[in-house]
Amino acid sequence: MQVTTKAIVLTSLKYGDTSLIVKIFTLSNGLKSYLLKGVLSAKKGKLKAAYFQPLTQLELVANHRNKGTLESIREVKVSYHYLTLHTEVAKNAVTLFLAEMLGNSIHEEEENKALFNYLEVALQWLDMNDDVANFHLYFLVVLTKYLGFYPDTDNIDAGYFDLLEGEFVSKPSLNPMISGQSLLFFKKILGTNFDTLGSIKMRKNNRQELLKSIVLFYELHLQGFRKPRSLAILNEVFI
Repeated sequence: MQVTTKAIVLTSLKYGDTSLIVKIFTLSNGLKSYLLKGVLSAKKGKLKAAYFQPLTQLELVANHRNKGTLESIREVKVSYHYLTLHTEVAKNAVTLFLAEMLGNSIHEEEENKALFNYLEVALQWLDMNDDVANFHLYFLVVLTKYLGFYPDTDNIDAGYFDLLEGEFVSKPSLNPMISGQSLLFFKKILGTNFDTLGSIKMRKNNRQELLKSIVLFYELHLQGFRKPRSLAILNEVFI
């Protein structure tokens, strides 16, 4: 079946000397994996490796057999041209980290327009704005809404957040918790939006500590989730 759809690149892996296997989140069919034969050696042709950098927003014409095998792409074009995402050091680190997080979190081969629209709009915001030190924290917290484990905020004034239960609690248990200063920042993240993120002032160690808890939140709620290798790089970037 031939499909024309918007799509966002998650990961690409070299296959042999000249080919790529790319995981792409499509608007029409959710997560799809494609084999791009000879794309690394092609001087001409409609498919170029540059199109498949992490989180690139594309429009593609693809053949979907929907048999659990690698699909193929006939045509591709960039649907949104990033100005800064792949060229600014801090944003590039965020891009690589979030692409890895998404690749480890999204597994459904089915349409999810709400999730796709969120990713599309959020990444364009990241591209167009300068104060992005807290972006990845907010992005990941909101993403849990679309993945099915957004924090229960009914008891948000309580002194702890239970990462396993996904709710605020008055007393700590043996479960992993967010508490103290990290909890204050976590509550601020929950109460903000993209345009007011810059008003949350955190030091590097605060940001790293909260990010560690958010990644653990993902590990506890997503089966088979792997901690991103790019996390260490990201932690070096923001001061």
